[in-house]
Amino acid sequence: MKLVEMELFQVPPRWVLLKLTTEDGVVGWGEPVVEGNPEASMAAVREFWPWVEGRDPRRIEDLFQTLHRGTFYRGGAVISSAIAGIEQACWDIAGRALGVPAYQLMGGAVRDRIDVYQWIGGDRPMSADDTSAQAEQLLKTGVRAFKMNVCGSMGYTATLAQVAAVVDRVAAVRERVGTEVDIALDFHGRVHRNVAKVLLQELEPFRPMFVEEAVLPEHGELFADLAASTTIPLAAGERLFSRWQFKPVLEQRGLGVLQPDVSHCGGIWEARKIAAMAEAYDVVLAPHCPLGPITLAASLQLDACTPNFLIQEQSMGIHYNSGGDVLDYVANPEVFRIENGSMAVPAGPGLGVEIDESAVRAATAKPHTFDKPVWRLPDGAIAEW
Repeated sequence: MKLVEMELFQVPPRWVLLKLTTEDGVVGWGEPVVEGNPEASMAAVREFWPWVEGRDPRRIEDLFQTLHRGTFYRGGAVISSAIAGIEQACWDIAGRALGVPAYQLMGGAVRDRIDVYQWIGGDRPMSADDTSAQAEQLLKTGVRAFKMNVCGSMGYTATLAQVAAVVDRVAAVRERVGTEVDIALDFHGRVHRNVAKVLLQELEPFRPMFVEEAVLPEHGELFADLAASTTIPLAAGERLFSRWQFKPVLEQRGLGVLQPDVSHCGGIWEARKIAAMAEAYDVVLAPHCPLGPITLAASLQLDACTPNFLIQEQSMGIHYNSGGDVLDYVANPEVFRIENGSMAVPAGPGLGVEIDESAVRAATAKPHTFDKPVWRLPDGAIAEW
């Protein structure tokens, strides 16, 4: 079995889909995307193609080693995401060739259902009433857990009013949805250390499932200090690439939840290795996934065979400014059906999702956009968004 053809599709709202085909017509799909920089990730895939063409897609470990170690400047968002998309497509082909789900080739399923959550609200936090109303609507779709941004741009310090606004918003949502619903909170790297400590202490009474990116991931050495000051589990990982970037975070023992993204960290198998490392530190996995149907399908394959899995992010029903939804490109949407907060472990071959190729091709004619705002503080200084 050899790979003979590669096609890339840039589709709304902000995704890149990859189709690999073998000489005997077996097709696999991957999602090699860096949100906001699609041309960069697509260029990286094209540069990798001479190393991929003619290779056996079932030799996934060897292919990963070739692409990772063959580049002198390794890792990073663009290269790791390009490798991830290629790797996902190879898992899809390997499973389809044998007629089994990809997770069967990684030790088999360890669960029957996969808990999921969804992000609510905008990048700029909504009012407490609007956030609570959106949470209530989401619960009607079968989702039993969600994540919300807690703040907008923050400086190195925060006023009492800024802290109170965060606390009031979270308190209102918790009161509205009750104690049977899990709420995760996302600081999104917008908060600096001193403010993070204050917010974590103030938010403890609402028992969030975790706080994501309490500080920027490049300040990973601070997670241990923050973790010692709170009972809330700290989470991060969407902006970490490969097991080598997760290794020091685990060694420093600051995170209770890892969030690798199977379209950014190097692929499904790399995420599985990260999960195994985390298990040795008694840390759980909550894979990051605000992306498209292939990333979600690939994540479910990982979740199915990972003992220390906690919950899976997904973004069905979230419509960005440029349009587009996960299910727009899926021919078997039932595979992503949510019932009482969870999805069934996929039973189909490969990644378990059937891509509607005609819909994909038609969507390439639409604009592909990603809002990369520049946020500034009241004094004009740049802020994290």
